[in-house]
Amino acid sequence: MDLQELREQRKKWMTWKNILPLRDALDTLEDGSWDVSIDNVVKISGKYIQDIKATAKLLMPWRKGPFELFDTYIDTEWKSNIKYNLLRPHFNLKDKRVADIGCNNGYYLFRMQEDAPKSLVGFDPSPLYKTQFDFINHFVKSEIVYELLGVEHLEFYEEKFDTIFCLGVLYHRSDPVAMLKQLFKGLDKSGEVILDTFYIEGEGEMCLCPKSSYSKIPNIYFVPTIGALKNWCLRAGFASFEVLETSKTEADEQRKTEWIEGQSLEDFLDPDDSTKTVEGYPAPARVYIRLIKDKK
Repeated sequence: MDLQELREQRKKWMTWKNILPLRDALDTLEDGSWDVSIDNVVKISGKYIQDIKATAKLLMPWRKGPFELFDTYIDTEWKSNIKYNLLRPHFNLKDKRVADIGCNNGYYLFRMQEDAPKSLVGFDPSPLYKTQFDFINHFVKSEIVYELLGVEHLEFYEEKFDTIFCLGVLYHRSDPVAMLKQLFKGLDKSGEVILDTFYIEGEGEMCLCPKSSYSKIPNIYFVPTIGALKNWCLRAGFASFEVLETSKTEADEQRKTEWIEGQSLEDFLDPDDSTKTVEGYPAPARVYIRLIKDKK
């Protein structure tokens, strides 16, 4: 696969009629240097004259964050700091080659800089999310590489990774074992994957297979028990499967704000029973896994 040719093709995505005005808005941003604070909120401070909120609003919807740019607080749909802080005790990225698959606007990548990794690469084939990343990175000025590529390109990438994050992607794939194999092939010999996906309670090795949607999300194909998920990972070739954490998605983590369009968690759950989705399935819960490629 010729990734460079693919990159050139996908540059044209930035000229789509719904994306080009956003790129033009980025071209009007002031140049300069600012103070950058990266913690729960990725915060930019200093002197800035332009109306930054108007530009940020053009880039809606904002799913992952939060961000604070001067006097504008982007209260994203997901308070992604909750997930990041849950996982933070379980990894150390110093001097590692790191990838984030389905990186959205790069919030996690910005946070990962605190570990001083050797490299940070985000994969996401979304021109909107790439534009949001470029907007934030105009002020952060990081060396993060953002690729308009997907997990299917990982095995052909020019370098292998020590750590791959894949958060909230697996359940969107109709062939989850094939995707796990792609993650496996993207790792260096002793590499690890930090994975999160929906799961259902149960002792057996089985999956929920939604009829048409799960939590109003149409492209959810399988929601496994942890036992079934383990079997998928072992079949994909991983030598080690470790459960790091489990959590239920709560309203303080995902909710409707002025920075998104449409519905959020409150609309996805049964209004009379928050333990169920509107379809009657168990409400969303996530399991966080560490996968090791080879035994030491």
